Amino acid sequence: GETLESAIEASKAMNAKGIMVSLDLLGESVSSAEETRAARDDILGTIDGIAQSGIDGNVSVKLTQLGLDIGPDLCVENMRTILNRAREHDIFVRVDMESSEHTERTLRLFYDQLYPEFAGLTGVVIQSYLRRSGQDVDELVRLGARVRLCKGAYAEPASVAFQEREKVSESFVQLMEVLLEKGNYPGIATHDGELVDKALAFVEARKIASDRFEFQMLYGVRRDLQEELHARGYNMRVYIPFGTASWRRASSRRPWVGGDRRFDPRRLSRSPRSAACLRGRRRACVLRGGVRRRSTRRGRPLRCSAAVRALVGEW
Repeated sequence: GETLESAIEASKAMNAKGIMVSLDLLGESVSSAEETRAARDDILGTIDGIAQSGIDGNVSVKLTQLGLDIGPDLCVENMRTILNRAREHDIFVRVDMESSEHTERTLRLFYDQLYPEFAGLTGVVIQSYLRRSGQDVDELVRLGARVRLCKGAYAEPASVAFQEREKVSESFVQLMEVLLEKGNYPGIATHDGELVDKALAFVEARKIASDRFEFQMLYGVRRDLQEELHARGYNMRVYIPFGTASWRRASSRRPWVGGDRRFDPRRLSRSPRSAACLRGRRRACVLRGGVRRRSTRRGRPLRCSAAVRALVGEW
């Protein structure tokens, strides 16, 4: 939805099922200090809303939304304000990862400015498609920082990122196993059933307790898998994006992402075509109102909205 109120209501519905949430205000790469402070204030309102409503949730933020491209001092000022408010309510703040041109700056700011002062309140995201991520995970594990692992979705050159899906998945598994065995409550963020199965096999073989990590997925995506994992005793968190910001155009995302459309995760539960596209199939079953429906398009590739693919590609 577009409002915090709608995100809170969705969060309550998820919590009623035993599923935690993370609220994510849409938007990135602002161009003025005034815009960063407006985003900061919206995030402060989100933290207050979580505390006042009593939902089991945290927040996710993007540093470019808070001034990383304008100036590091501005970004740190905004993040300190957010983290101090989060400390008042004991609410965790996840720093999202963006394109590779921001990776080093994001991690450097995290290491030097945020983590020393707010170690228990904040963590970062690592993308398995980046070639550098193995070293980054090792350093974050050494620090004891909380990490969310996802695949990554920005269009990156071969010099910095794996281009083949198989390589990205192989990297995901390698990093996931390090985080599950040595990390501090990692978030395993994927809708890929095969990767979920590999995570389950690993924790069962190594006898890793289910309270040492969590699975993370997007609101409205793979609800069947979300509920199955929760029923099996695993921690599950769904990300609930909200706001009125539009997604950036395809120039910053992978080549197969096109258009600039607002993201509405509810489309995924309403649209068999979108769900089929996310699974990379031409034929799929999705749950819609509790009824299993099948969709096809006479053998042609099914297409889904650019915004949906852009976001889900990160997982």
